[in-house]
Formats: sequence, structure tokens, C-alpha cells
Amino acid sequence: MPNELEKYIQSYFGFPTESLQQVLQFFKPKTYPKGTYLLKEGQYADFLGFVQSGIIREYLIDDKGREVTKWISSPGYFSVDLASFLFNQPARWTMQTLSEVDMLVISKADYAKIDQVVPRWPTLEKLFMARCFTMMEDRIVTHLSLSSEERYHLFFSQNPELFNQVPLQYLASMLGMTPETFSRIRKRQLER
Repeated sequence: MPNELEKYIQSYFGFPTESLQQVLQFFKPKTYPKGTYLLKEGQYADFLGFVQSGIIREYLIDDKGREVTKWISSPGYFSVDLASFLFNQPARWTMQTLSEVDMLVISKADYAKIDQVVPRWPTLEKLFMARCFTMMEDRIVTHLSLSSEERYHLFFSQNPELFNQVPLQYLASMLGMTPETFSRIRKRQLER
């Protein structure tokens, strides 16, 4: 039976089964307890992880000392500081588990070996980067074109389970609003 990573790769990239199995052999299962820092700002990312269960928060501290949540990785999403992982730059993001997390993890060293085993790897990698870029574009358009209330409703419709699993101030930050604005919108939603 295919795991979630296998389903993800097949659904987005239609990779041949034999090549897919060769790629998957590089990913190792790992479990991290709640509260684990997988990466801290300034460190170097040495792995790419695919979340199978649990939740990871990716955030930074801005120049005013505020925590800014970039992303909440839940099952079915990758978690990585991409610039650090691919370009060997100090990490900009801190990644912390908000619950126990099961991941499929590939080390940076193993990632560098994939193209020696799977000749079509550069094609998959290019598609993966394009997918990341497209998701980022979608988030930017959402932030620029929708009101706070519209962003709240869209995110809630796509991720209702996170509203009971993640501290609300993290969701507010990720959606680009203050906790107070988030609470007002949430209160109106609950009163309907």
C-alpha cells in the first residue's frame, strides 16, 4: 500500500513506479517529540522532511522581536528551509514541532546522491521547485487580494482541523493579521 509521500509524488508528478521506489528508498522514517526544534535560525538545514503525522511550525523573529509564522506543516506537506538546504545558507526559519511528528526524512547527503540512481531526478526536482513556487505565488496573491476575513474563511475551509490543534496566535500570524483581528473574525464565525 503506498504511503502518503508516494501518493503525493504520483499525484503531482506522475513519476514511473520503478524510479519512484528508488527515490523513496532514500527517505527514512523519524519521530520527533512535541517541542523539538528541527532547525533554528542561523543553523544549516541538513534534511528535507515529509510530514506523515503531526504539526510543525516554521517561523522567524522579526527585527521588532515578534514571531512571524511562515507556514504550518501538517500531514501531506514538506518541511524544510529550502534556501538553507539547497544553497547552504544559514537558515532564516526556525522549525519546531507543535505535536509529536512522524516524518519521512532525506538527508542532504542522500539528496545529493539521488540523481546518480534515478536519471529522471532532475525533472522531478524541477517540478517540485515549480510546485513550491506556485504555492508561494498563491499565498502572495491571497495576501494581496483578500481581506483579513476572506483569508480567514479560505484558510478555515481548507484546514479546519488546524483551528483545534494549533495556537490561534500562530494561525493569525501566518494569515498576516493580529491576534485581536483573528479573534474578532473567529468570534463572528462561531456566532453564525
